[in-house]
Amino acid sequence: MYTTLTLPTVIKTIHQIKSVYLKKEVEIEIFCPENLLGNERVNLLLINDGQDLAQMDMENTLNSLYEKWKIEPTVVIGIKASADRLLEYGIAGKPDFKKRGSKAQLYTDFIVKELLPYVQSEVDVTINGKRAFAGFSLGGLTAFDIAWNNDNYFDAVGVFSGSFWWRKKDLNAGYTDDDRILHQLIRDTKTNPALKFWLMTGTNDETADRNHNFIIDSIDDTIDVVKELMKKGYQRPKDIFYFEMVGGKHDVPTWAKAMPKFLEWAFKPLIP
Repeated sequence: MYTTLTLPTVIKTIHQIKSVYLKKEVEIEIFCPENLLGNERVNLLLINDGQDLAQMDMENTLNSLYEKWKIEPTVVIGIKASADRLLEYGIAGKPDFKKRGSKAQLYTDFIVKELLPYVQSEVDVTINGKRAFAGFSLGGLTAFDIAWNNDNYFDAVGVFSGSFWWRKKDLNAGYTDDDRILHQLIRDTKTNPALKFWLMTGTNDETADRNHNFIIDSIDDTIDVVKELMKKGYQRPKDIFYFEMVGGKHDVPTWAKAMPKFLEWAFKPLIP
């Protein structure tokens, strides 16, 4: 438990990482907790589309949660997307029908082999707690894929309005729900990655309704991810938390409103 004299305070710094895999510099923002006692558990959170964190007021969000003793000290890394976002984000090794995501494996290599070691060496605190990966829209799909395939590095994943529609066939080319790439990935994985899942959608996330069941596709696709996970033996609410925000849209203000709920779920103190 924190005291009034030992509340963490957030220090934000900006870094440039030269990536061999992506053949460019990647800009990241590090929100690091300071003023720690020295024996506190420190967690790690990576977030895709880190350029959105300024609009979300991430620094004040974290400070507010620390003041209320809602979360443990957590190093948050915002990874800014580049002009190649539609190529780097997606499912590694499984581009969609427009060949988007063709660099997703290179982005995975950057995260696991370059970013994680960089963070561990550069931050002034020892990361010895939980590790989570989160993202918004296509960045959420990517976070899910990377965590799913690298559960030795991650304990939890958070997806805000995830692009779970990601498909190998166009809607006008004989598409069926079996063409959704992530759902198939979950079914085809023989093991159960040691992960917990926080999945969020908004009731106004979109208007599309492929199957005309009066439920928007983003909700349908996310609920179907939950169903696929439960078929593998994951349980609600122990392993899966689904949050449907009434009035929530596919935009940064909605995700900003949901962010404290995710942070509290992922990094709640063991002792309140």
